[in-house]
Amino acid sequence: MIPMPPFPFTPLRFILRALLFFAFAVNTAGAQSLPPSVEQALKRAQIPLSAVAAYVQDVDGGRPQVAHNAAQAMNPASTMKLLTTYAALELLGPTYTWKTETYAAGRLEGGVLHGNLILKGYGDPKLTMENFWLLLRRLRALGLREIRGELVLDRSYFEPAEYDPAKFDAEPLRPYNVGPDALLLNFKAVRFQFVPDADRKIVTVIPEPRPAGLEFAAAVRATDGACDDWRAGIKADFQSNGGSARASFSGSMPASCGERYWNASLLAQPYYVYGVFRQLWEELGGTLSGGWKDGAVPADAKLLATSESASNAELARDINKFSNNVMARQLYLTLGAEVLKQPGRSDRSARVVRSWLAEKKLDFPELILENGSGLSRQERISAEHMGRLLLEAWHSAVMPELMSSLSLVAYDGTMRRRLRFESIAGQAHIKTGSLADARTLAGYVLDQRGRRRVVVMFINHANATAGQPAQDALLEWAYKGGERR
Repeated sequence: MIPMPPFPFTPLRFILRALLFFAFAVNTAGAQSLPPSVEQALKRAQIPLSAVAAYVQDVDGGRPQVAHNAAQAMNPASTMKLLTTYAALELLGPTYTWKTETYAAGRLEGGVLHGNLILKGYGDPKLTMENFWLLLRRLRALGLREIRGELVLDRSYFEPAEYDPAKFDAEPLRPYNVGPDALLLNFKAVRFQFVPDADRKIVTVIPEPRPAGLEFAAAVRATDGACDDWRAGIKADFQSNGGSARASFSGSMPASCGERYWNASLLAQPYYVYGVFRQLWEELGGTLSGGWKDGAVPADAKLLATSESASNAELARDINKFSNNVMARQLYLTLGAEVLKQPGRSDRSARVVRSWLAEKKLDFPELILENGSGLSRQERISAEHMGRLLLEAWHSAVMPELMSSLSLVAYDGTMRRRLRFESIAGQAHIKTGSLADARTLAGYVLDQRGRRRVVVMFINHANATAGQPAQDALLEWAYKGGERR
């Protein structure tokens, strides 16, 4: 277990922090502020310099080339995932995997289970429909065909907590607002596939999955014309009380749009798992006589089959390249559960992360952690400390796994469309972040002389969306060698 250091306020602690601040001021004295190209782009975007923090430093050490508002606590948006994934790669290991288990609680004979089937989750961040189907198929291959009992959901690996999916942005049906759960399945989402037929002037809408408890109807026409905003002509009606839901679509969409997708989270977590289980189990020829209930695996239950996730390193790529908030939250809670051997809870994970930082002699007094994903109004870190985190990671044994999880500029992830025709294309690994009032990035740039640099830039402002050209200008400046004024 990682020791938990105390954090009381004392006069000595105040003095130490003052000395650290003084050391930072001395260390950054030779650093320039923002390059002219960046300042000009910010001016065009009407973003004041006070709303921006930046930090650039060679991985081999020395003084930073840029340190602008670098000690200021800022909302890092999804770049906070760098802290979560780096901590997880070191504390859990790159090869760590998550399990999902099935147990029989009752007598099993002749393909009939006289009792309950139990599903136990361990927080798998990416338990997809395909993997779940394979798990159930394994049960059928073992001979199980009839369950004369209920489906019991053991979600005790994470501590139950109240969660409001509408809290962040009043969009409770958006999949990125799905809360963490030890038995999270398919991100709790239903994907509606729209398939237009130009000849017949109709659009076929296919829900996948179609869990028990979801009513569905669609009457959408295919029209002529260019594909602009394909959803503009479609009226979607979603109704949900948690235990059951209804989705209906009407209107029209241009056939020229081709196949499109609309994702929604409509059922409460246990109802979704039960509904998808029943759908797939019946498709596989099995029967379930009862409903569902929460519960724990009894001591005398028999393990039947286990699903194992991809490795931690592989899932880190999904989390960082595609900025998956739901997976990041699952990973964050796993840190507390695995290290402390207690049910996963946000405050426990925060203690683990702070202790891990303390072991590395990284004191980030401004750090605020809420869920480890960056989809938060509360989380804070300074640009300088994000930079120091990346400098530390550069010398870690898990550096290759962390770097490969970042978007390669102009090629993949959230950076695939940026700087595509510039010389920096393919020469930087970057994590981006985006909120309504925040645009952030952090990562590594290999400059044209072959030197690697850490680059961090946070923008917290109402016009942050317009700040992307300024961020791109900083990346290009770092790539070209960071010429001074």
